[in-house]
Amino acid sequence: MVPAPPQVTESIMKTIGENTHFYKDTLRKKVSGVCAGIARYFGFDPLWVRCAAIVAFIFMPVPVALAYLIAVLLLPNR
Repeated sequence: MVPAPPQVTESIMKTIGENTHFYKDTLRKKVSGVCAGIARYFGFDPLWVRCAAIVAFIFMPVPVALAYLIAVLLLPNR
């Protein structure tokens, strides 16, 4: 006998539904909100995403800077 799947509550569906789009998070931003938006999308603390972005920028400055600028220009504000 197979156990019944757990019931999906409305709060879980709301949480899943909120993270379906990539936005710049203007409420938790430090520079432009790109790292805060990435953190919100993946459910991380923005501090860790910012630290990872800084480390990536140290080792690969040109690609990271280009990706950041493209994200600043293309991502909509939330």
